[in-house]
Amino acid sequence: MVSMNKLTLERRCAIVRCLVEGSSLRSTARITGIARNTVNKLLVDIGAACAEYQNRVLRNLPCRRLQLDEIWSFVYAKAKNVPAEKQGEFGVGDVWTWTAICADTKLVPSWLVGLRDGYHAAIFVKDLASRLAKRVQLTTDGLKSYLDAVDAAFATNVDYAMLVKMYGADPAESETRYSPAKCVGCERKEISGQPDPEHVSTSYAERQNLTMRMMMRRFTRLTNAFSKKVENHAAAVSLHFCYYNFARIHQTLRMAPAMAAGVSPRLWSIEDIVRLLEVREKNPN
Repeated sequence: MVSMNKLTLERRCAIVRCLVEGSSLRSTARITGIARNTVNKLLVDIGAACAEYQNRVLRNLPCRRLQLDEIWSFVYAKAKNVPAEKQGEFGVGDVWTWTAICADTKLVPSWLVGLRDGYHAAIFVKDLASRLAKRVQLTTDGLKSYLDAVDAAFATNVDYAMLVKMYGADPAESETRYSPAKCVGCERKEISGQPDPEHVSTSYAERQNLTMRMMMRRFTRLTNAFSKKVENHAAAVSLHFCYYNFARIHQTLRMAPAMAAGVSPRLWSIEDIVRLLEVREKNPN
């Protein structure tokens, strides 16, 4: 096994390539022949570099229609299995990742790992608003925390609607344990401004949830690949979105979302992502 301080650019690229394609830490270690702790340390370091870079460049964005959603996961243990001494500790038990996606460019300009509450909703939406160049149309699900968060971040400078979906059991399903609830209807609610009813949708945000579960092993349900520390979880999310935004061709766009949004003039390689870490190592401050 190879330790962190001896990793070449090629080995770092091999690790990152595995991680962004959905391999777990253990499988990545087996594939690359690099110690699992070394793989984990690289993930944390490169996740921080990706977060810093995207925080800097994803600004003044031309997005016009955005869809917001939250995706559930857990860290350390499922909520029902959290030991008494860790009850209420952030990053132990249920963890939610808030995401926003541009319906036109498919760019994910903002995300936040936290709890599904008003406090984190306010932080997330305020950050999103700070990255936009123009008035936008927003669509969220029916989570009430969005109401105050959007009002505080955008005031009247937004066309905002909620899409409230109603779910029920599918009578055709005899085994429901692993089956998602069936959507039996939805209601569009105008909240502020003049949202275009044709674009009141969360379909892209929900599809992005699937992409996250497919490409980050720790989001996959019913496995033991869940995050053990919330810092590792956040690092994996930052790396995922760097790869998704800059280095992965979106099938419908035939280019990366960052290219479609005018953030990057070209498609990135895995090496470009790894070099973000090298730059950070040379300039730690």
